[in-house]
Amino acid sequence: MRIWSCFILFHIIFSSCKTSQLYINATDPAPVVISDSIKKVGVVSRTNYSLNYSPSVIFRQELSEELLKLTQESSAESVKGLTDALLENRRFEIIRPFTDTILKAPDPGLFSSPLSWTLVDSICKTQDVDLLFVLEEFSSDLRVVPLNVPPPGINPIVDLLNTAMQARVNIITTVRNGWRIYDPSHQLILDEFPMMDELIVTAGWVNIVNLQEAMLTRKDAIKKSSYKMAHSYAYRTIPRTRTLTREYYVRGTDNFKMATRKVKTGNWSGAGELWLMETKSSKKMIAGRAAYNMAILSEINGDIENAISWAKKAYEDYNNNLALIYVSILKKRLEQNGQRNQ
Repeated sequence: MRIWSCFILFHIIFSSCKTSQLYINATDPAPVVISDSIKKVGVVSRTNYSLNYSPSVIFRQELSEELLKLTQESSAESVKGLTDALLENRRFEIIRPFTDTILKAPDPGLFSSPLSWTLVDSICKTQDVDLLFVLEEFSSDLRVVPLNVPPPGINPIVDLLNTAMQARVNIITTVRNGWRIYDPSHQLILDEFPMMDELIVTAGWVNIVNLQEAMLTRKDAIKKSSYKMAHSYAYRTIPRTRTLTREYYVRGTDNFKMATRKVKTGNWSGAGELWLMETKSSKKMIAGRAAYNMAILSEINGDIENAISWAKKAYEDYNNNLALIYVSILKKRLEQNGQRNQ
């Protein structure tokens, strides 16, 4: 892997006589690892529910046509949010949202059982994509939480009627999305991820006459929430970049000084050749510094395991204390990367 394709390096020289500091923009694996061979992906909603289904939500009402329309429009916003994020990142060459593909889900508000691989394979072949992002769940539930609680000893019903004009409530709309990523070539579900957002407004109790109507007045907010969550979900598939601070040795021999000049011009491979020569030095201090610098170079090149090996050598063979600290840092980074790949 080429150095400059993976990292942007900024070099700052400190006043120290032996070390200098550099910043590395290191790329860590995405939480959901997708093969680089995947170039074309599809995005589809599986939230086409039946009007005859009575969902298990707080209101226990039959799903009205208006609520069904809200579900369809919000699901479309979810598909758009994910598609926009993938297009912005350019991780894939082709991203196809399937607005004309109808996938039915039996249970509103629940993560349905996975699609059959026969159906997934058929969709991917028909639409000419390698991978399928599926919105498996969408729901928006509303509940009302009173803010004014009658004091003990007072009839709650009478008190509520007498103070109705002053009573206040929080209207809480809970929006849920759930995504799966299907890889038909390996018949693997790469990710299964539920998401939730809460929208809270405060209102007078007298305005909350019909809870279903109250939910529909939140239509725009629910659609925006759906877009935002899906847009955020896309970044589970995108490698993360973070800035790391490292120190390396710049003095000890003429080769170290020359290597430092090469680093300043971005010639890391040239610097590495000089450090590698110094790892064979008869002077333990010089060999230890050179081995440590080789560990730095290995991390820059994305080879953390080799970096650990060089750092261990610098400490175990040459008693370089900076290398001992570096071993711990590298092991932690390797462990974090392994967790992301699981």
